Amino acid sequence: MPKKLRVIIADDEKSSRDIIENYVTKYCQNIEIVARAKDAREAIELINTHTPDLVFLDVEMPFGNAFDVLEQTEDVDYQTIFITAYSDYAIKALNYSAAYYILKPISIDELVAAVEKVRAVQEDDNLAQLKKVLKLNLGNDGIQRIVLPNQQGFEIVHADDIIRISGSGNYSDLYLKSGEKKTVSKILKYFENLQENTNFVRIHKSHIINTDHISAYKKGRGGSVVLSNGNEVEVSVSMKGELMKVLGL
Repeated sequence: MPKKLRVIIADDEKSSRDIIENYVTKYCQNIEIVARAKDAREAIELINTHTPDLVFLDVEMPFGNAFDVLEQTEDVDYQTIFITAYSDYAIKALNYSAAYYILKPISIDELVAAVEKVRAVQEDDNLAQLKKVLKLNLGNDGIQRIVLPNQQGFEIVHADDIIRISGSGNYSDLYLKSGEKKTVSKILKYFENLQENTNFVRIHKSHIINTDHISAYKKGRGGSVVLSNGNEVEVSVSMKGELMKVLGL
């Protein structure tokens, strides 16, 4: 039988706390709600007191936010499912920290799926490191680190070290400054939020590049770019304008 997950719900809206508790107890197995918090200050106190396995955490609450909670509970190893009404800055950080988030209004299916993902990695020895990366990403305006899942767990890659990402079907190849190529079972769309960092731009349906690594541009219908590792990558006609815009041309 799976281990029972000890859960804290932290959300400033009572209706959200009630919905989460109702859905979790009704649709998820082996769950124990140990506490509920209505603000960040209370969440910090309850997490440090109860040392839960899982926290449902609203991104923005009175007396602080998700970053403040993570910062002041860093000695407790727990996983987090973020509850947020925001679909922009928070989600970029959460996606690239391999965290779980649910947009309001809360969907039963999404909540159950997130809980099952948490349960699947509950025994992962990398949990403390994963939480550390998440905290760092939530504390930055830009995406600095990407978590790449692998058979052993995951590894962390700095965005600045990526020259380009090439997608093919359900897999993507990341080409790094070191000369390494990392292959992950993620479609290219998984990495699209990198474009919020102005150094990255999608130039083709199969390619995202780091513009800091462009060595040359060759004219053509769409043209092509030569990158710092010597790779030449085709630019699609439909995406050429976006590349020129990012380059200020």
